Amino acid sequence: MSNLAVKAEHLSKMYRLGEINNGTLWQDIQSWAAIKSKKEDPNSKIGENKYSGDKDHFWALKDISFDIKQGDRLGIIGKNGAGKSTLLKILSRITTPTEGIIKIKGKIASLLEVGTGFHQELTGRENIYLNGAILGMKKRRIDELLDSIIDFSGIEQHIDTPVKRYSSGMYVRLAFAVAAHLDADILIADEVLAVGDAEFQKKALGKMQDLSTGQGRTVLFVSHNMGSIRNLCNCGITMEKGRIIFIGNIDDCIGKYTSSILSAPVSSEQQSERSYDIDKTKPFQVEKIQIINKYGNQLSMYEAQEELKIRLFCLSNNPILDLYCWLLLKTDSGQSIIICDSREDGKNIFNNLSKNNYVIDVTIPAGILSAGDYKLTLRFGSGSFPGFYIQCLDDTLSFKITDTISLRGNARNALTSVILNWNIA
Repeated sequence: MSNLAVKAEHLSKMYRLGEINNGTLWQDIQSWAAIKSKKEDPNSKIGENKYSGDKDHFWALKDISFDIKQGDRLGIIGKNGAGKSTLLKILSRITTPTEGIIKIKGKIASLLEVGTGFHQELTGRENIYLNGAILGMKKRRIDELLDSIIDFSGIEQHIDTPVKRYSSGMYVRLAFAVAAHLDADILIADEVLAVGDAEFQKKALGKMQDLSTGQGRTVLFVSHNMGSIRNLCNCGITMEKGRIIFIGNIDDCIGKYTSSILSAPVSSEQQSERSYDIDKTKPFQVEKIQIINKYGNQLSMYEAQEELKIRLFCLSNNPILDLYCWLLLKTDSGQSIIICDSREDGKNIFNNLSKNNYVIDVTIPAGILSAGDYKLTLRFGSGSFPGFYIQCLDDTLSFKITDTISLRGNARNALTSVILNWNIA
């Protein structure tokens, strides 16, 4: 472990639901004797099936192993219930693993939830000294850091007030300032930073990056804000149902996480593909429409920071002079987001088509759409017959956009001047 800060081997954590024993006194004695003699528990389940859980217990962590190097900024990401907080509690020695070994090199400062590590009746100043003493620091060293901690927290006027009277924002400001400034080798921060305002979050992320790059400390950071994770961390762990499903580069971890979210089944309210009956007497028809991502996959929702495609499967029996497609994309509330047609770039792809069956992709650039629900309308017309549409597909498809990376919120503006890219696939 010369260059490792944390090493976990086959780590598992099991919680019992409504029970505190094996069911009988004899089984409890057997389990206790096995633990004392460092033998396998005769009442534990054997093999992979033991992690499946039952009505009496569940496994929050299931046989995970990983190494964290000194100076790494590790992001731990996953859905709610994936086991992230349980893992941090084991690393912080708040709870013990049911199985496995964990080795830690150095002192740990943890910030797992608002209130962790503070005594409610003590003032902010007194809690700074209390936390320093817990980490084994001398009073003289805490005195040297005191002014810097108070200044970073930004709550100078309330530093001598009992922390039980602090707001959640004040609490997390002081708690993070203490954890970041005291002499700990490993800083663990859970989702608590979300309680702070945007200014403090930016300051806190900058401080954690400085601790890692400037002072060589190890940072473990859990957040659902993929933008913060991407900006701070250089490596990551993606967790799902108590297991690690990916370890590696932070961009790859985020990609694995977002893929697991976006690949959920399509809901009944959404329809990312629609087919139409063919009438061979008509000169032009759309047979099928799909909403796909840049890899050609249909998903339950699409990431705002990734390219999106509208794929049209077309059938042309007879050439139509100056055929074009008018496109409208609007929100579920009816607000127009994109209004355009295939002639706006001066290269109408529908002109001079030399084959009967063809596929056209309409590309919506990354970052154009905010999180929300959208509906698509397509109308096909001809410049030779203004005001007359050959085919109208109103509200033909509906789909959802999510934003797990930039987290810009749901602010939407009409982008009627956007020129989309139309190509024959």
